[in-house]
Parts: sequence; C-alpha cells; structure tokens
Amino acid sequence: MNDYNRIAQVIQSLTESHAEQLNLGDYAGLSQADFHRLFSVWAGIMPEDILPCLTLSNAKALLGEGNRNLDAALDFELSDGPIKWQNLCLTLEAASPSQLTAAGESWTITAGFADSPFGRCLIGECPRGICHLSFGEPADDAAKWAWMVGNWPKANFQRDDSFASQLAGMIFDQTNDAHRRQAYVKGTPFQIQVWRALLQIRPGTLVSYGRLATKIKNPKAARAVGTAVGQNPLAYVIPCHRVIRETGVIGHYGCGKIRKRVMLAWEMANFPRGNALV
Repeated sequence: MNDYNRIAQVIQSLTESHAEQLNLGDYAGLSQADFHRLFSVWAGIMPEDILPCLTLSNAKALLGEGNRNLDAALDFELSDGPIKWQNLCLTLEAASPSQLTAAGESWTITAGFADSPFGRCLIGECPRGICHLSFGEPADDAAKWAWMVGNWPKANFQRDDSFASQLAGMIFDQTNDAHRRQAYVKGTPFQIQVWRALLQIRPGTLVSYGRLATKIKNPKAARAVGTAVGQNPLAYVIPCHRVIRETGVIGHYGCGKIRKRVMLAWEMANFPRGNALV
C-alpha cells in the first residue's frame, strides 16, 4: 500500500464513521506514531485536524466563501492571461478550430506516469503546453493512456516517466517558488468558458454548479456546467474538484469520489481560508 492509498483509506473511514476518535493507524496498516508522521508530511497537519474539513457544515461554509471569491474575481472574458495558481503561474490556451482539426498532427507529446499527493497520475505535454493530467491506479494505466491518445489521435507520443515526475513536482510541490507554465486544451467555447471560470476558484474554497452557471451568465445551464466540469482534461490543474452540489454534498468525480475528498482535505490544510491567491 502506498502513501496515497493509506491516506485515502483513512479519509474514507473518517467519512463513513463520522467518528472523532479512531485508531487511525489501524486503517493504514501503520503504528499510530508512523501514521501521524506520514500524515504530517503529506498534509502539514495531524490527521485528527482533517475531520472538520470533511463535514457537511464545513462544506457549506466553504461554498459561501467560494461564492464571494467568484463575485470578486475578474470578468472571465479577461481571464485568459497568467493566473497565480498555487505555486504555478498558469496560462490557459484554447485550441483554435484549425488546431482542433489537426488533432496534434506533426506534434510529439511527451507523457508519462508519476507519483503525486493524490496517487498515480498521467501527465502529457505538447509543444503548446500541458495537455493532459489524470489520476488512477496502476491497473488503469492502459485506459488512461488510450484516453489521452484519443484526444490527440494524429500526434506522436513519447513516454518519459522522469519528465512526468518533474512536471508533477512543479504542480504539487508547495515548497518551491512559482513556476510559469502553459496549459493547452481543446473544447467547445462553452467548455472553455467553464474551465476558465474554474481557474478563478481559490484553493481551499468551493462553489456549486449553479453558482458557476450564474457567473458565466448562463444561470439555467447548471447541468451543462456539470458535464463540462466532468470533461476537464487537466484534473486538479483546472480545479473541477472544487465544485460540489448546492446542498454541500461532495458528489461524483471522474478520478474517484474519495480522491476528490482527499484533494479537498489536502488543499484545506495547505491553503488556509482567505490566504490563497488566484
């Protein structure tokens, strides 16, 4: 069992039991001391301090913060410039119609598998920027790779796990200074609009599907927003995990419901509310 699986198993147990006192080490197959050490390295806090992050009342409070955050954000039409996102200064570029038709022809996309705080991930970078990020287990490798190739069917792919690990370090290592990175996506104009809106959500806060629809001036499109969120090709970088139901229920996630909870708990530990920059 790797570190992510240990963390995920405990968070799932906390979620299901709603108990404040658990012998957490038992769930991870470690002694209490070893598990506390593992958890403090992973999240920067003790495992017991994660429990408030998993409650329905906390989710509702974070929804309120996320709503105010979006109200104060720049107009989404202007948000295609660099955005300070965690330790990554991200510029999101959308493929043009001609680039969509080309489907990556004459490109070499370098991609590989790497470890992250949320388990194994597949990262791909094309000549225009990071074009794929997804999570899964080793048994999912072939399916994840096929999905990535299917998005760019005319491109050549070169596997380089070492390169992928370097990219993962830039994205997830909170101890490093900001890195400037380009992200490149293809989608419909509506999907691009939703994904740009997602980039305005601060780490450690949440928004609802309905609120996102309202902010892109399409308040009746909550269901369509949910579909666009689910089709995000850059998991975590475009933070679709920060969108939940209006009721505070976490809901589904393409990379796994427990992984979504793990991501949110990790962010709440690493980005105190009100201190995160967009």
